[in-house]
Amino acid sequence: MTKIHPSQEDDKFILKILGKQGLGAEKLPKWTAFRLALAISLHIPTEPGEELDLETKGTELDYEQLTGLGQDKTNTDTSRGQNKDFTDAYRALLSVSHNQDLFQNDEQFRILLQRHIRRGFREMRTSWRESHDFHEYLFQELFSDMSQQGPYNVDLLEDRLQDALMQIGIHAEIRDSMSGPRITRTLVYLKDVHDLDRLRKGLEKISFILGLKKQGVFMFPTDTPKVAALDVPRPSETWQRIMGADLRQWISDPSLDARLPLWPGVDVMGQPYAMDLSLAPHLLVAGTTGSGKSVCLHSFLIALLCQKTDQLQICLLDPKKIEFSYYEKVPHLWGKKVFTEPEEMATALHQLAQEMERRESLLTHAGFRDLSEAEAKGRLNLPRIVVFVEELADLLMQVEAAEKPLVRLAQKARATGIHLILATQRPDAETFSGLLRSNIPSRIAFTVQKSTESKIILDEIGAERLSGSGDMLVKIVGQESIRIHGVYIGSDDISKCVNDARRGR
Repeated sequence: MTKIHPSQEDDKFILKILGKQGLGAEKLPKWTAFRLALAISLHIPTEPGEELDLETKGTELDYEQLTGLGQDKTNTDTSRGQNKDFTDAYRALLSVSHNQDLFQNDEQFRILLQRHIRRGFREMRTSWRESHDFHEYLFQELFSDMSQQGPYNVDLLEDRLQDALMQIGIHAEIRDSMSGPRITRTLVYLKDVHDLDRLRKGLEKISFILGLKKQGVFMFPTDTPKVAALDVPRPSETWQRIMGADLRQWISDPSLDARLPLWPGVDVMGQPYAMDLSLAPHLLVAGTTGSGKSVCLHSFLIALLCQKTDQLQICLLDPKKIEFSYYEKVPHLWGKKVFTEPEEMATALHQLAQEMERRESLLTHAGFRDLSEAEAKGRLNLPRIVVFVEELADLLMQVEAAEKPLVRLAQKARATGIHLILATQRPDAETFSGLLRSNIPSRIAFTVQKSTESKIILDEIGAERLSGSGDMLVKIVGQESIRIHGVYIGSDDISKCVNDARRGR
């Protein structure tokens, strides 16, 4: 009988799915987890890649267990478990998904079914946090897009906003509203320009009146006097998700003139937002657990891995030993590995500081101020090095001597083409010290608990009023902060990027 094999890593994860951390039903058969994995994979718009065929085989499951092959197709009594044949339904699902007739090709059906199941398990391993309720996770992944309540009523919002303005003593006219991926931007025409300050001070009360809870209404000036733009967050079921496919499309646009282009996401009106890391020149990314910080790092890595390997090297420091394991085999890796152990990370930082000094000597000897100037003259074709630290607080805790080389790199490495991207879920003064803050001028803040944390990250409040799930404030040196909605990056996007990088595409 035909067999389906999960990977060896999936075998261990299936026990978590059925155990107390997951469904809490250890006696359920394994095919229950297999079906969940298939459902998760079918929610991903791209096709599962060929690299899934190479994973080490785990415990096999035959079609009789998984699809019910050979059981009575008309049986309606499923109370005892798997006793109905759903094989034709499986074939139909995958035939439609892959636009091919899988009723006539048994082997291709088996291959695609196994790929989907392996991808589904991989997606669950990477996107579900064991500290979060597994049932809620499944609902959000499988059914949240089915719970939409129809088109968002903009007219009702304008009426409620008008009432809120009157309650804070502002008489204004609302003439126009525009909807972005997550917010509705409403233009408020004030009768008196002095009401702008009153409106700004009353934003918290407006948010309360509109029932936005921790989320807040953001106010932005316009080019027209006495007109303010109010960005009001919509319910999450009306959000438009920005996908990894969108990021790949932006990356392929040749018109962008940037040495190290990064795309955090789209602005509130849905336009892609690009930044050049070489001009940043270092970046702090901070926010609470689950706010979207790690996903943002993956979107940056995907963008950078499209660079040629002779133009870019990436140094990955992962004290938590989780997020960067995907990238262990990409050719761009500085040091040929992901650094996870304290001794390795300490050595890597020390060697990066030495490389910075070596490059300084080369630039001085050649008569250039920085690498960009040398590149413009066609001299010193040195690859840029981008250093990612997945959790700054953990690095500083595990490696006591880490702060000194980090500060040195932040102070001087920009001229030599070495750039830092430091991420943390603990944005406090101890983690992000004064010397680091003064030398890392570009910041990205995801949702935080308190306004004091927003001030540490951005030197201004606001991040405490974001809507979570990738909503961020981006503040690049010399620019005002801008609100950005992040790209959703799944394990499939990462896998495709890594495989393309390994093949030199």
